[in-house]
Formats: sequence, structure tokens, C-alpha cells
Amino acid sequence: MPVQPYTAAKRAANKKWDEAHRERVNYISARSTARSFIRKKATQEDLKELLSIINEKLKVESTQISLSPCGT
Repeated sequence: MPVQPYTAAKRAANKKWDEAHRERVNYISARSTARSFIRKKATQEDLKELLSIINEKLKVESTQISLSPCGT
């Protein structure tokens, strides 16, 4: 079964949602770009650097969680 093209109404609804949720759209786009880079173009050196950055961020967030008064 062929894929149906978007109708004008669907395009308008998507545009309206995107404009109303710009921060979420930017987040999803950046996440997609990062994943694509890692899967398709990253060298061993890139992966090691990214792993180091990720580990550091996890340590910082773990510290912030344990320091918060309510434990979250």
C-alpha cells in the first residue's frame, strides 16, 4: 500500500504544534543529530571523547541528586 501524502490540514497542524513546542522540537532534532553522528561518522577518538563527556555529566548529575534535600 503506498504511503499517503500529507494533506494541507495535516501540514498546518504539524506546523502549529512545532511552533507551540519549539523547545521540544529543537531537543528532538539535536538528539537525532547526535545519535546519527555516533552511529555513522564517529571515529574511535570521537567515541572516547564522547564517553568521557558522558561519564562526567553522569557524575555531576549523580552528585546533584544525592545533594538534593528530597533525594530526587
